[in-house]
Amino acid sequence: MNTISLKLPDRLLERLEAESRARGTTKSSLVRECLEKSLDAPTTGGKASCYDLARDLAGSLKGLPRDLATNPKYMEGFGQ
Repeated sequence: MNTISLKLPDRLLERLEAESRARGTTKSSLVRECLEKSLDAPTTGGKASCYDLARDLAGSLKGLPRDLATNPKYMEGFGQ
């Protein structure tokens, strides 16, 4: 892994340190994660879709049907 250095304003460094403590991870790991998320985000003219904003939550709830749209039981009365 390569090393880089960067300059951060005091307030941003404080936020980085606080978040890394809260997550129990290193500042480097947190910066890598944030860079990956930022660079992987689709460029849609600065407008993120609803899915883009909640992508990390998709599929995170347990005990729900796998796909409501394909099960006729859940579609009864839809559109009436």
